[in-house]
Amino acid sequence: MTKKSLYFLLLNLGHFLDHLFMLIFATVAALALHREWGVSYGDLLNFATPGFIAFGIFSLPSGWLGDKWCRDGMMVVFFIGIGLASIATSYASSPFEVGLCLFIIGTFASIYHPVGLALVSIHWKNTGMRLAANGVWGNMGVGSAALLTGYMIDTTGWRMAFFIPGCFSVFCGIVYLLLRHQAIADSTFSRDNSNFAVDETRKSFFKSLKQHPLLIRIFLIVFVTTILINILFQSTSFSLPKIFDERIQGFAKNSLDWFHFDQLSGQADVATMIGVLAFIVFTIASFGQLIVGYSLDKYGPRAVFMFLAALQLVCFALMPGLQDEWAFIIALGFMLGAFGQIPINDFILSRIVSSEYRARIYGVQFVVGFTALAITLPFISVVYEGSGFDRLFQILAGIALLTIVVLYFFPKRLPDDVIE
Repeated sequence: MTKKSLYFLLLNLGHFLDHLFMLIFATVAALALHREWGVSYGDLLNFATPGFIAFGIFSLPSGWLGDKWCRDGMMVVFFIGIGLASIATSYASSPFEVGLCLFIIGTFASIYHPVGLALVSIHWKNTGMRLAANGVWGNMGVGSAALLTGYMIDTTGWRMAFFIPGCFSVFCGIVYLLLRHQAIADSTFSRDNSNFAVDETRKSFFKSLKQHPLLIRIFLIVFVTTILINILFQSTSFSLPKIFDERIQGFAKNSLDWFHFDQLSGQADVATMIGVLAFIVFTIASFGQLIVGYSLDKYGPRAVFMFLAALQLVCFALMPGLQDEWAFIIALGFMLGAFGQIPINDFILSRIVSSEYRARIYGVQFVVGFTALAITLPFISVVYEGSGFDRLFQILAGIALLTIVVLYFFPKRLPDDVIE
């Protein structure tokens, strides 16, 4: 493996770990802590909220530091910092301590998206496919959180679900640091502050914004849809373990035999199977994102975006009242839509924002997006405690419909003089 291949692998592993750490608690809360600590699922969501707020608001300073200081240095801070914070979470003994540790995890997690995505989009060609491949790794982190945590709950306990990935992240940070130092010594990468030469073939985003009013409309639509798709993504990805815990218990028990888990027995082991089924959904949805990446390069963002929003609208409308196999199938459908939408706005921004400003603009985008993620958790808590998941699905169907309406005003193709 070449140094550049290993470098790209580490960037992908960073995306994997970023989403893994942010969603370990989702499965822990759904399948373990509400029983072990006697705290309701809705109340536990409130302790996760500060972490997602940090995930959002610190994206902007993280992007600014990446541009002004060193993007690779920020990635080392990300790997080691989030790893140590996760290890600390494994020693928490109260909901308050868990919430504090999750806040620290969210702070370090805020580094990846503005910095890591800037590195991916600047250095390699075929931006749509690169971002989609990187997105698959992130989404596999989402799925693995349910899989690994469900297994840990049944075997070694929920604390190991934080401890083991934390150690692995620290190891990745050390490897990243050593690789970067070696690459600089070998002149594999440029030595400038932004790590890679500025792309002179594209106009400054801010200059283009003044010259092309159409960009203002594109920019506004990107940020409005960022809010909407992050609400949809957070509501589904965070809630899926609990949805499966309530809706597919029978399917999960039958699946223990189908998957030949003969060593597992008893009610507690259903947690492992729910994690496996959630992982299957997340994995299929993740690899579906590769098709989205190919489609973005070929058909453009508008058509792809509207199709995925329509898919979610249909699935959310069908989901209320479903149980077991049908609930599993329809959940797969809306997760395909939720995951598929994630790289689209990143793709759009990579085409209209010059490389020298990209990390900062990504930072602004993720402040908006991940703040929406944080707001979503109290929203889920209120809706779930008051009316259950059926009402949540109805509301999400309305949000998907609103997304389609907003996308109607998006241009069918990006102007050539903006892309250059």
